[in-house]
Amino acid sequence: MSSERTPLITSGVCGLSVTAAACGAAPDPATESSSENPSKDPRKLNTFFGVMVPTILSMFSIVLFLRTGFVVGHAGLLQGLLMVIVAYTIISLTILSICAISTNGAIQGGGAYYMISRSLGPEFGGSIGLMFFLAKVFACGEYVLGLVEAILDVFGSDAESSLSGRVPVLPQGYCSVAVKPHDFVITRKGSGNQTLRYNASYTGFSATTLRNNLGSGYSLDYSTNTVMSFATVFAIMFTSCTGIMAGANMSGELKTPSVSIPKGTIVAVFYTFTVYVLLFLLVSATCDRTLLIQDYGFFQRINIWPPFVTIGIYCASLSAAMCAMIGASRILHALALDQLFGLPLAPAAITSSSGNPWVAVLYTWGLAQCVVFAGQLNAVASLVTVFYLLAFAAVDLACLALEWASAPNFRPTFQLFSWHTCLLGILSCLVMMFVINPVYSSGSIVLLLLLLLFLHYRSPTSSWGYISQALIFHQVRKYLLMLDVRKDHVKFWRPQVLLMVANPRSSCQLILFVNQLKKGGLYVLGHVQLGDLDTLPSDPVQQQYNFWLSLVDKLGVKAFVDLTLSPSVRQGTQHLLRITGLGGMKPNTLILGFYDSCTPEDFFLQDTAFCDSSIGQSNEGEYNFGVDLPSLQAHFPPVRHVESPRWLSPEEYVGIISDAIKMNKNVCLGRYFFQLEGEGKDSKVDGSERTIDVWPLNLLQPGSRDYEDVCSLFLLQMACVLNMSSKWRHARMRIFLNVETESSDQGWVVNEETFRELLRKLRIRAAIKIVPWDSVVQHHAQPDREHSAEQPQALSEGFLSAVNCMLVENSSQAAVRFLYLPRPPAHHSQAQQYVAQLEAVTSGLGPTLLIHGVTPVTYTDL
Repeated sequence: MSSERTPLITSGVCGLSVTAAACGAAPDPATESSSENPSKDPRKLNTFFGVMVPTILSMFSIVLFLRTGFVVGHAGLLQGLLMVIVAYTIISLTILSICAISTNGAIQGGGAYYMISRSLGPEFGGSIGLMFFLAKVFACGEYVLGLVEAILDVFGSDAESSLSGRVPVLPQGYCSVAVKPHDFVITRKGSGNQTLRYNASYTGFSATTLRNNLGSGYSLDYSTNTVMSFATVFAIMFTSCTGIMAGANMSGELKTPSVSIPKGTIVAVFYTFTVYVLLFLLVSATCDRTLLIQDYGFFQRINIWPPFVTIGIYCASLSAAMCAMIGASRILHALALDQLFGLPLAPAAITSSSGNPWVAVLYTWGLAQCVVFAGQLNAVASLVTVFYLLAFAAVDLACLALEWASAPNFRPTFQLFSWHTCLLGILSCLVMMFVINPVYSSGSIVLLLLLLLFLHYRSPTSSWGYISQALIFHQVRKYLLMLDVRKDHVKFWRPQVLLMVANPRSSCQLILFVNQLKKGGLYVLGHVQLGDLDTLPSDPVQQQYNFWLSLVDKLGVKAFVDLTLSPSVRQGTQHLLRITGLGGMKPNTLILGFYDSCTPEDFFLQDTAFCDSSIGQSNEGEYNFGVDLPSLQAHFPPVRHVESPRWLSPEEYVGIISDAIKMNKNVCLGRYFFQLEGEGKDSKVDGSERTIDVWPLNLLQPGSRDYEDVCSLFLLQMACVLNMSSKWRHARMRIFLNVETESSDQGWVVNEETFRELLRKLRIRAAIKIVPWDSVVQHHAQPDREHSAEQPQALSEGFLSAVNCMLVENSSQAAVRFLYLPRPPAHHSQAQQYVAQLEAVTSGLGPTLLIHGVTPVTYTDL
């Protein structure tokens, strides 16, 4: 099994082939470091220092010291506590998801990004990971802005707004742990040169103060000159809750991430919640609203020793900024290792000898410097909160997807979660995003979608396992059970094809053509491996599936693959016709290549997709499910030479056709499709220069004049289906009606009008061409009544040659021809004659599909 750090395919825009030293596939950053310290283990942090301390510091940060009064002053105690409860409810739901994911397996470096990408796949994980990195960068800048605000408050030039121009070094007042009431005059610059003065007070514990601070009092924010509201205050307050992943982001340095992350995060959240609630209560009961609103650093005014607060601000700001910077750099490093964004992030994979991603730290530092230019903490708070909420919603979505997928290997040791908590967490995050700032929320979602499209365009492939596959399986199983074959109706019929392929080297053009013919139906490539399992040590078929699936990817067709082991091709085809598909999705049409003596051509030598090495394109470093181009070419044998023995006899070939008809399957035989061009996935052909010719009459039985039998109508339907496909939608369709104009019976005129009316009812747009074939019919011998049905009369070479000349004369310029396939003889002794007749009639025609339909497929009513 490949490592979880297996690099992705670097294709599309920004593709990059990076050396293993820069973007290797090691499961740990230490393995990317220099070979001087190969045994050094970077995992050395325990629960307390690796999770609890970073989480608590990140959640306290600058908000605890500089925005507690802001929240209580504007929102009041009741709404402030409501904000705390809502915020902690949201993060608690996310924490349950984090704990579930982190206890379901080993976690490598990258924290939340690692959890999301390994659960939801590279597209979603990469886009959310980059946005989570940006959220960390903005948070780092926000903490630095808070530190700058505190520094200016203490050492700024406006002496009137400082603590009387001095910093006392001894407690003021009596010895106790409390500070006696104080009155303050706070000055602020107004518009122009006006100076505003506010009288504020610290009352100590007072019921009156508590009562006055219960309700809200939203007013002007002096730092941004905007009026506050519940949404803007909540956005600023919620930034104190964004640090819940600080421990998870250090997953690469933790000794036991699956134990430390849940335990440390939960303890840290309970601790910070208790501190915030107590602090809100204490502030509401001791400080009047003016002090809280007009001085964000009011803690320095009311503290026993103001430098305590200053030291706390500096330590909290710096530690939170460092935690955000380190966490962001680890996420960026993980993104670079996974090679999701190619060249722009490639240097971020470089580490020092000790495993420190110093280039990623430089990236983060540079971007954080740009955020500082915002100038005000409140100005970036909403954007930080929106980014974090989106990341939290993604974590909840990852856990929800794992739970809904019902995968047996999703067995987290942490069980205090359910899909209800995950869904509630997603909804609460999305709702609060738009409550806080609809513009930022919409922009972040648009950015997420653009990143998703970008990564999807690059088509990264990984060995991580895709939750989408588990969810698709779960849903497909459910809907397959609902797809009841007893409710099938002819008006909803579509071709469901089993194409038997002996060697793809000579069948690629037919494979591509049938891909256009399926009309959204089931398409299966079938192959029979000759052998007997009793004489073999293991099943040789199982190892071949990856090669066939890689072939499907190369050709760009939407097909399944089904292989079987059988002593004969006929018996193996019977197996596939019976067991291929599931429920209501089973093949109704069998398509075979034509049995003739033509020397097949090697398509692998013609298509550049199979010759990348010849034009200098290297696949080194790509993840290709163990099948590279040389091994794919070597797996399929060379095409058959003229002298090579055939695997299939004419009797067995005709027997396959008979078996399919007996099993009520429609049969198509394709000849000369190696001459068909423009069917590749990169072809721009739209069919405007193509012609589809349809001959609905059984040309080997001139006495048959029924254009409306099941087989003829099936032939018309298949031609119409082809005409609706992307590369044939503008092609002209012509239908040829064979008539005996010299006959005394002029009923063909009536038949022509009847046929035109039928085409109108079936909504088939086609030009009708009348082809007199009196000269052809005269070569046909009259039926001998002595011949039984089991031994049909042989057709003369003159008649077969005349039919072929008629087809060549009228359809030589067509891109493809649809012909009526007569029913095969009942006795195997006539098989070779039957094949010879078909070969003679279609000789030199170009791409031709002989069709025998057995199921009704047309419907004229609504």
